[in-house]
Amino acid sequence: MAEYFNNDLDDIVEDSFDTGDFDYFDDESELVDQQAHGNDSELENVDDLAMQKNDTSASEYRNGKDMQGIPWERLIFSRDEYRAMRLKMYMNYENVSRPRDGLEKECKNVDHESTFYDFHYNTRLVKSTIVHFQLRNLIWATSKHDVYMVQNYSVMHWSSLLRRGKEVLNVAGKVVPTQKHCGSPPLQLSRVQISTMSVKGNLLVAGGFQGELICKSLDQPGVAFSTKLNDDGDITNAVGIHQSSSGSTQVVTSGNDCFVRTFDAETFVQLSRLSFSWSVNNTGISPDGKLLAVLGDDIDCLMVDTRSGKVIGHLKGHLDYSFASAWHPDGHILATGSQDKTCRLWDVRNTSESLAVLKGKIGAIRGISFSTDGRFMAMAEPADFVHVYDAKADYWRAQEIDLFGEIAGLSFSPDAGALFVGVADRTYGSLLEFSRRKHDHYLNASL
Repeated sequence: MAEYFNNDLDDIVEDSFDTGDFDYFDDESELVDQQAHGNDSELENVDDLAMQKNDTSASEYRNGKDMQGIPWERLIFSRDEYRAMRLKMYMNYENVSRPRDGLEKECKNVDHESTFYDFHYNTRLVKSTIVHFQLRNLIWATSKHDVYMVQNYSVMHWSSLLRRGKEVLNVAGKVVPTQKHCGSPPLQLSRVQISTMSVKGNLLVAGGFQGELICKSLDQPGVAFSTKLNDDGDITNAVGIHQSSSGSTQVVTSGNDCFVRTFDAETFVQLSRLSFSWSVNNTGISPDGKLLAVLGDDIDCLMVDTRSGKVIGHLKGHLDYSFASAWHPDGHILATGSQDKTCRLWDVRNTSESLAVLKGKIGAIRGISFSTDGRFMAMAEPADFVHVYDAKADYWRAQEIDLFGEIAGLSFSPDAGALFVGVADRTYGSLLEFSRRKHDHYLNASL
């Protein structure tokens, strides 16, 4: 995975950094310059709207208000005009330059006219921030009323029921573990820039830009465990929480140091450490715990046997590095997202070729999630578009959520009743909430 920020990162985070601001990055130098110095949004200079906390309800949206509260009627261009400009000018970041002429022919011709999740609420009282533009796992819902997100040096909790935000973790100062464990020795940290996060049940796990790992029990004060995964300050790209076959909770980390580590979530003993020849950007363990998908700075994705640690398969098809993956709850389908602007679906019982290829609209596929009932798969691009596919309809039908701004992450609620999308933007950064339509509203669309 590419690294760009170095000495600029402190300024970025202190300035409520967001990668979007309704602009685009056409090369590495422009990306670094915008993130270091902060270019103003073209939509920002409308009186003092940047300072207002202007939430939008479903009823206001139905009555014509913009979903994100953008006052298009006061701007010199319409929403459609600005969308056309974004589609024309947004430049997708690529690590691998190679011909992609035949890729379009592989992609499914999907009907994007369905609606599975209706807009419910948008709040600017909390807003996500992004430390590294390639890492977007920064939004997690533990119920349809409880959402966690990274905001500068904090992890915030948003109650969609009370419509109130609360800080649950602050890593701007010293991070000192409050619990003693017989496992891996804890390490005091400070000023951690959170690059990735995962929340499941009462366990919150965060990874840092300098290789940090922090674990916190949400029902207890303080931090349970903290350490640095390497001595070289290599970024922690992804963290995950899963249940082992024995029923114990485990934490899986991956990063630029080319290792995938597994820890016991109670003792924080390191259970395993797998080494690869390239930076590992994302991992995903199958529902039965037997397979580990490994994605990184290589165009191929790997399938690893979790018991032996050996590579048992190569998933070939992507044309650039991959940063996102998700398992269907049935354990047979794996989805992988790449900077080649596609998501590939794989039947792990036959990985000789991908089952289907789904294309993005503006850029790389940075986030993927399946609903717990397996009915839907949500796919996030780096900016502006989230796609929700009907897995039951073999991914031929989808909903396209059209917004403006860099996407910090997405998350279904555990009951699949809600979908949350975090937007990182200085002016219109927010948390969007969508509610699942009643079954009979879209039943015909899947027949």
